[in-house]
Amino acid sequence: MENASKALLMAAGVLIGIMILSLGVYIFTEFGGTSAQIYDNIEQNQINQFNTQFTSYETKEYITIYDIISMANLATQNNKKYEYTKRTTSTGEDSYIAVKIGVTSIEYGYGAKQSDIEEDYNKRIEEQVKTGLKKYKAKVYISNITKKVYQVICSEI
Repeated sequence: MENASKALLMAAGVLIGIMILSLGVYIFTEFGGTSAQIYDNIEQNQINQFNTQFTSYETKEYITIYDIISMANLATQNNKKYEYTKRTTSTGEDSYIAVKIGVTSIEYGYGAKQSDIEEDYNKRIEEQVKTGLKKYKAKVYISNITKKVYQVICSEI
């Protein structure tokens, strides 16, 4: 009888140990999932903040060459950060951002000299100041893959 009661106590101890381990594993997975969700939320907020720099122009009644140059500068900074060279097409599979006036790309990529970029932008501004500022409408494209802006096309209105 004494051995049976010791066996029951041992079995109860093992069951309590298994329950404690199960509770520990459950808590670990819950907190692990929560931190992953928090990380995803933070990452999504950063992407939204980045995209807002471009999408805010899309909601305006019209934009000018100054706004387009601002977007092109943002795109150029991004392209240099990821070390992408200037391209004529962008598929949205990476972080390269193209800014176009009609079909002409005006952003730059990695390796472009800052003085050349400034000269090009100043020339574009001067041309429009001489002839009168044109009004444009911006259309922003967001990648389904990266969830970031990959192209902005500005059309004259």
